[in-house]
Amino acid sequence: MPNALVVDDDPSTLVLLARLLEQRGFSTRTAGSLAEARDSLEPSPDVCMLDLRLPDGEGIELLHEGLAERSDVIVMTGYGTVESSVQAMRRGASDYLTKPLTGTALDRVLTRFSETRRGDLSHGRASPIIGESPQIKQLQRTLTRVGPSDATVLIIGESGTGKELIAARLHELSARARGRYLALNCGAVSPNLIESELFGHEKGSFTGASRQHAGYFERAHGGTLFLDEITEMPMDLQVRLLRVLEYKCVSRVGSSESLPVNVRVIAATNRDPREAVQQRKLREDLLYRLQVVPIEVPPLRARTGDARLLANHFLAELNRTANMSKTFSEDTLERIARHEWPGNVRELSNVVQRAFIMAEGRVITDPGILSSHSATLNREPPIEVRVGDSLADVEQRLILHTVSRCRTQEEAARTLGVSNKTLYNKLRLYEAQRRAASDASIPGSDHRPFPSTQY
Repeated sequence: MPNALVVDDDPSTLVLLARLLEQRGFSTRTAGSLAEARDSLEPSPDVCMLDLRLPDGEGIELLHEGLAERSDVIVMTGYGTVESSVQAMRRGASDYLTKPLTGTALDRVLTRFSETRRGDLSHGRASPIIGESPQIKQLQRTLTRVGPSDATVLIIGESGTGKELIAARLHELSARARGRYLALNCGAVSPNLIESELFGHEKGSFTGASRQHAGYFERAHGGTLFLDEITEMPMDLQVRLLRVLEYKCVSRVGSSESLPVNVRVIAATNRDPREAVQQRKLREDLLYRLQVVPIEVPPLRARTGDARLLANHFLAELNRTANMSKTFSEDTLERIARHEWPGNVRELSNVVQRAFIMAEGRVITDPGILSSHSATLNREPPIEVRVGDSLADVEQRLILHTVSRCRTQEEAARTLGVSNKTLYNKLRLYEAQRRAASDASIPGSDHRPFPSTQY
């Protein structure tokens, strides 16, 4: 539900406008002065009905302070002049109304708001989460309730279930939707760099810091920061994250200055959070702070009927992009519905894409589109190990061989029984060794290049 802030020094006007806006689907809050308005700007309203003359100043001061960058501002006054109108529009006001206001005039500006700045309110907020199962319908209801709040959320679910999609949906439903949405995978960043990435650094604060750098928290100010794989964050940085969440300020590496930040944090993990605490992968106090609202995402195998629906959705997207009209045979859809999908929605999307590419006709009937993925690793020949081979060399061959045959780095990590961060660091090491060998023209180096991790 979009929200509106009404700023006017006339109590009767506040009551009237609040009622009219609520009848048109807005949640409303009111302010009778400039000071009250400033106190009511968090979270940022979608629409601000702003009187120009207030007891403690001019309403246009809020435009000077950047309100129009976060909200659609509709200026209203009983003392309308061309000069004040031009000044307000130059400062970013989207419309200008003179009092007394009428329902017709209000409908005109609100229609313009919905069509030109946000899109139709009902259509623009349609959920991108596809599914008709009871689990997904309950998830969508939860997102509708939690999204407009500013609460910290912990999303829990297996890899490939769409946790980042849910985080982005929470951002879209919030009052921060006009702000930035940034995502950081804590398992994909070197432990030596993640502190700088999150909190920023000052020039010269460490070797290679040639300029000042704003971290994710600073860049996401006024918006949402999604921290994926939160249990892969080093424990000492979890302490710093906890302080940021509690005090809403950050200090760049190499600086003692505290910078205020206004960021909603959404975190995610594919681990059981309580087990992660017991295994010292997640601080218990941080867990409590993150899971103000916990959201569990069901695996695809538990979503009765949704695999078939999702397969048709992915195929329709591919058809639209390629201007084609391929379809699944009924037998293929039945097999898709019965499959376990250990890689969840991500695996299904990859299978549909491959089936689309490989199908020779308009109807996809290939009976092997499921088995070819799941049986790939089982058909691989064993790796030969000779007496005298070093453990490091055997480990490297096994890791690179597994990565080359898995669809994603996450799948390779699961197959090897290691964390994403461990696998990432190993691959970085192997790539550095390969480059060093290449630079030194050492013959016989058969190390693979660092693999692509696009999925």
